Amino acid sequence: MPVRPLTLDSVNPAILKVQYAVRGELAIKAEEHRLKLTKDDHGLPFKRVINSNIGNPQQKGLDQPPITWTRQICALMEWPALMDLAPQVFPKDVIARAKELQEDIGSIGAYSHSQGVPLIRKSVAQFIEERDGYPSNPDHIFLTAGASAGVSLLISMLITPPKSGILIPIPQYPLYTATLAQHSGIAIPYHLDEASEWSTSLHEIEGALEKSYKDGIEPKALVIINPGNPTGALLDEHTQEELIKLCEKHNLVLLADEVYQSNLHSPDSHPFISFKKLVCRMNSPVALFSFHSISKGVQGECGRRGGYFECTNVPDPILSLIYKMVSVGLCPPLTGQIGVDCMVRPPKPGDESYPLWKKETDSTHAALASRTKIMAERLNKLPGVSCVSSPGALYLYPKLELPESAIEAAKQAGKSPDTFYALQLLDETGICVVPGEGFGKKDGHNYYRLTCLCPGVEEYVGALEQFHVNFMKKYGGL
Repeated sequence: MPVRPLTLDSVNPAILKVQYAVRGELAIKAEEHRLKLTKDDHGLPFKRVINSNIGNPQQKGLDQPPITWTRQICALMEWPALMDLAPQVFPKDVIARAKELQEDIGSIGAYSHSQGVPLIRKSVAQFIEERDGYPSNPDHIFLTAGASAGVSLLISMLITPPKSGILIPIPQYPLYTATLAQHSGIAIPYHLDEASEWSTSLHEIEGALEKSYKDGIEPKALVIINPGNPTGALLDEHTQEELIKLCEKHNLVLLADEVYQSNLHSPDSHPFISFKKLVCRMNSPVALFSFHSISKGVQGECGRRGGYFECTNVPDPILSLIYKMVSVGLCPPLTGQIGVDCMVRPPKPGDESYPLWKKETDSTHAALASRTKIMAERLNKLPGVSCVSSPGALYLYPKLELPESAIEAAKQAGKSPDTFYALQLLDETGICVVPGEGFGKKDGHNYYRLTCLCPGVEEYVGALEQFHVNFMKKYGGL
């Protein structure tokens, strides 16, 4: 009997529909350029690739410094003998925390509880209680390999093919459409209002719901990303309350992606308020899943893969099902779990590590806020560019008004106009961004997302400006 070859026809057809623009065509080409640059005769018009396509703060070339507190505790957990070999190197509070964690965990080379280390879940619950002023149950908290793992798990559990879907904001983080495609779910888009700083419109969501009902699609959940990705927008308290009421009205599960909650550039005018706090204050029965991560904020520990989600108003039989599903994966990475503990239980005033922790976190917050402000101001001065200044998260999302000749050239190349623009930006400057096509958009609109993580703002933004002016001249836009 002949061997049957493995072909694309042999795999789950749902997988073929998965798209993830953040690591898509532009990122692949950027890596090809990076390899070329290692050769003397590379022939490229730039000296380095700048990965502005993904919120990966500690990536080589971006180099956001890690928080010493986190790294010291993790070092001692990796090799506890360091406490004795180098006792003068580590602050007393770091040693005390490492010993406390080691007492509960043992070796980080062993599996933990599938839901996460009990001590660390208690720390997360205390963090939530202090943030919101309402109780949090450690048994309702699941530690995960980054927030993405929790999002993927819950979407897989909520979707009931063939005609169920989840409401997602447009523009959105591509994790949601990718995961829905993987599990044969349907994305039910609702558009954010760019004219009102990318605000969330209740009317828009109601319209999306009405259309889904007409199309025979059962909406199962509402995704809210706050602060927003890619927009950086922050929801006001009244809108959040109305969204909770909408979920009550339509019997929707609320998925609150809050991984950028500490990335606030103007906290006095644009504060973060968790959905957990408002659901409790309103005594709402809405089933809520709230996500957080060590990959963002000032931690930036993306590669450590640590995060959690909290379940609010979720009945015990569903909690048992979630536990069953996480048990299949045995446990989240221990290094990520320890990173979560470091994030939710930082040093306090009076602790030996506090002055350095405060200096490092303040410095990162200030750098991100300054870069965001400068970049938005400079981009808004360019012809054919408009950019809402982001009060939160790590990104800007400028809109492009491109000449007709550029749009026609993109069509001839088989690309969307913003992808066409982004590819030329990469080829001429080495700057890798994500075209708006990857986040979803209205017809005829063009955008790209770039991070505010890149050091050397003058050189970086200067290259963006020069490219844009040349592009507009080339296609008759100036």
